[in-house]
Amino acid sequence: MSATQEQVLQHLAGIIESRKLVNGGDPDKSYVARLFSKGDDAILKKIGEEATETVMAAKDARVSGDHSKLLYECADLWFHSLVMLAQYDLTPQQVLDELARREGISGLEEKAARKE
Repeated sequence: MSATQEQVLQHLAGIIESRKLVNGGDPDKSYVARLFSKGDDAILKKIGEEATETVMAAKDARVSGDHSKLLYECADLWFHSLVMLAQYDLTPQQVLDELARREGISGLEEKAARKE
């Protein structure tokens, strides 16, 4: 991942963090602050909705060959995942670190290790 891509994630994570109520986020002025004010369940429900929309967009793209809606929905899913991470005081860098840790490990081996 390039520095620019990491910077985009870090910048967005910083904006999301600033929308937390404890950091002065105003639910009347910010969609993200409104999500935070509704709590975990609202954030998790939104991720479920976005995941479903992403899957449906992928199925449509498979048929139509048009991937624009898939990109749009995937961006929504990633965004709301960043909100969820912030809700639990986690960062995009921690996710990137976990992905880096898994690099070179067989997916089958990694999955089997989780069962132990």
